[in-house]
Amino acid sequence: QDLKRIAKLPNIKVHETIGMSNPWGYRNKAQIPVRGKDGKLVTGFFRKGTHELIPMENFHIQDPKIDEAIIKVRDILQEYGIKPYDERKNIGNIRHIMVRRGYYTGEMMIVLVTRTAKLFPLSKIIPDIREALPEVVSIVQNVNPRRTNVILGEENIVLYGEDAYHDTLLGHTFAISSKSFYQINPKQTEELYSLALEAAKLTGKETVVDAYCGIGTISLALADKAEHVFAMEIVPDAIEMAKRNAEENNISNVTFEVGAAEELLPQWAEKGVKADVILVDPPRKGLEPSFIDAAVEMNPDRIVYVSCNPSTLARDLALFDEKGFKATEVTPVDLFPQTLHVECVVALENVNK
Repeated sequence: QDLKRIAKLPNIKVHETIGMSNPWGYRNKAQIPVRGKDGKLVTGFFRKGTHELIPMENFHIQDPKIDEAIIKVRDILQEYGIKPYDERKNIGNIRHIMVRRGYYTGEMMIVLVTRTAKLFPLSKIIPDIREALPEVVSIVQNVNPRRTNVILGEENIVLYGEDAYHDTLLGHTFAISSKSFYQINPKQTEELYSLALEAAKLTGKETVVDAYCGIGTISLALADKAEHVFAMEIVPDAIEMAKRNAEENNISNVTFEVGAAEELLPQWAEKGVKADVILVDPPRKGLEPSFIDAAVEMNPDRIVYVSCNPSTLARDLALFDEKGFKATEVTPVDLFPQTLHVECVVALENVNK
């Protein structure tokens, strides 16, 4: 519908959505609010459009081991009298429990989001968490003193291990920090990225630009099949992790740089970077017009667009179409089963060449 209505491109073929055979228990990350009820710590979901906590222990779409971990951590904090956050009065301490778990490695990270840096008795809390959850390789305290809906604050205190856990994706191992973006459905991410790699049609001789690279998840897969990859990301922590991940996987044909895609791409073009393929995986707002202009200016053979928002994808495809980059087919992938969201992969061929 979006392609017809927004992009006015009725001839693009939309393939059947690639779904999951078991569309439950797939989320590898959970950020669960903690509040007080009848003198106890409770975890659950906020009722839609409110700050009223509905107690819940089985979230159905999360990795069941993550659901278990949240309850175990909550009960340990309860045992030591940790006070729940009260947002109306801005008092109390524990705001959220975040758990991340490697789908393939089983490694687990616990992030305790607190209002203040004080969290006693750590000498008992940390060993108890480790004993209850032997998979835990990292425990981080994130301090968020502000009255805000934003979950994480600026300050991180590493309580155990380092601020990283590992998982693997398409044969590469990734170190993932507490603030790193990492796709939450590993099985479907492999489907999505495999489609994107196929659409790139790499032979080993190409220069590729990966415009929203995160911690390098798709950059490293591209580097296996290209001559060189230039990758960019606006989050400095993500680029640090990306460089570390390239090193840990012995991949040297990637250049990572911090910056906004719409600013860096024109700069790279001026410096003479010529891309044969540009891969974009932007946030929900899609691409800036200045980025589209710079991408077209680079005159690549093709652009591979991975999108998490069909309406901004349609808008951008119409802009590319005007400039001679034509799409013929779209493949949707259900990355978030039981929700309305869908990801899409599209290859745009340069008809000017």
